[in-house]
Amino acid sequence: MTALEKPTLLFDDADWNFETLQVTLDAIEEIALGDLKLDIYPNQIEIISSEQMLDAYSSHGMPLMYKHWSFGKHFARDQMMYQKGYTGLAYEIVINSNPCIAYLMEENTMTMQALVMAHASFGHNHFFKNNYLFCQWTDADGILPYLDFAKKYIAKCEDEYGLEEVESVLDAAHALMDQGVFRYNRPPRLSDADKIAKMAARAEHEELTFNDIWRTLPTVEEPDEEKQERQQEVRHIKLPEENILYFIEKASPILRPWQRELVRIVRNVAQYFYPQKQTKVMNEGCATFVHHYIMNELYNRGQISEGAIMEFLHSHSSVVFQPEFDDPRYSGINPYALGFAMMEDIKRICEDPKDEDREYFPEIAGKNEWREVLKDAWANYRDESFILQYLSPTVMRDFHLFAIADDAKESHFEVSAIHNASGFRRVRERLAASYDLGSHDANIQVVAADLEGDRTLHLRHDVHQGRKLSDETKDAVLTYIETLWGHEVKLEEVGA
Repeated sequence: MTALEKPTLLFDDADWNFETLQVTLDAIEEIALGDLKLDIYPNQIEIISSEQMLDAYSSHGMPLMYKHWSFGKHFARDQMMYQKGYTGLAYEIVINSNPCIAYLMEENTMTMQALVMAHASFGHNHFFKNNYLFCQWTDADGILPYLDFAKKYIAKCEDEYGLEEVESVLDAAHALMDQGVFRYNRPPRLSDADKIAKMAARAEHEELTFNDIWRTLPTVEEPDEEKQERQQEVRHIKLPEENILYFIEKASPILRPWQRELVRIVRNVAQYFYPQKQTKVMNEGCATFVHHYIMNELYNRGQISEGAIMEFLHSHSSVVFQPEFDDPRYSGINPYALGFAMMEDIKRICEDPKDEDREYFPEIAGKNEWREVLKDAWANYRDESFILQYLSPTVMRDFHLFAIADDAKESHFEVSAIHNASGFRRVRERLAASYDLGSHDANIQVVAADLEGDRTLHLRHDVHQGRKLSDETKDAVLTYIETLWGHEVKLEEVGA
């Protein structure tokens, strides 16, 4: 292109078609891969209606999912809220799979389609492929075949054993999803297509060879062969065990083979989503930083118009808006806002550091290699460690952060640290600690199981900061555990 030639706009109005989408995707990809040097899975983009978006909401945003009444409940609630105007719909949903699937709303304007392709198909995509939690704990290649297996397997169980029988197991397993993940030990990876076929064959074989008379006659001893097989399944489990669903799947005295498979399916789905709970700030921050950079670069290259960039900036500003703590709209720290602000600040520190930046971040201040610094952070941190490592005094002042000393015995709150030199490190540590899932999820572990005697299951809840379990919720969940275990379950709370 000569100096006198003007670049051609990728689009010049709000309407879009598939040809325009492809041309725009190619232009975005050139910046994402050529300039930002992102590393992504192949992209698969699907256009869906608002009804389909609501349906995706209800089933964890997955293209394949087994049936359960709770998904219908969520769909009805979201549909009612949307139709009454109480809430909007996401512009996109993206799936951690290979290929990376992004759902775009057909109602979006072309500018918004460009934004969400940059956000989802390159920002989230890169994060999914490179962050250590997703690399170690999920299987992007195997998730879609696994969900296909799960959907068909559960449908088959409903046909053979009845909807109520299947629903009873799924209800109990869903109630334990938060206690159905490996948090510290590396979990088994989701199976690929070959392993799934073996799993299905194993489950079918176990069901065919299972003698139901031993379930219906309680006075009859458990067959030696079955008893030995069950003991071998649990022999390698070392107590205490944090993954309650895993222990029940392997050691429950009453579950039949197909019921164990249902528990395993729910456990694998819970594990798949667990890294997303640990990286909300980083994941959304990465995608927001990427879409902001790409859209501005498209404008700088003359590929989108002033009207398009203004529409983009209006939407982007809404996404990263952070209400003050006393604003009626405040509901906590916006992960999009915090993640984007920190990543923009890392870029600033690398390019134009202040004296305090050189003090707090000597390894990156003024190095100009912000792309490499960000990609290293995206790959090797989760929310808690990212904030502890990279939250700067600048961002802390911009967000007006402060720390509260909360003592339940006192009638008032005390501001224990503010955004100044003496309080910076304390505020940063407190904020980082608030993203530690260990401080939010109840730490309940299996500590003993009398498999040879009365088969009582013993659980222990380690109380964190004096926060005990709600009696109502505790009783309900214990009932679900007893449904899967089949015998008495005892829970002990220890600690202050």
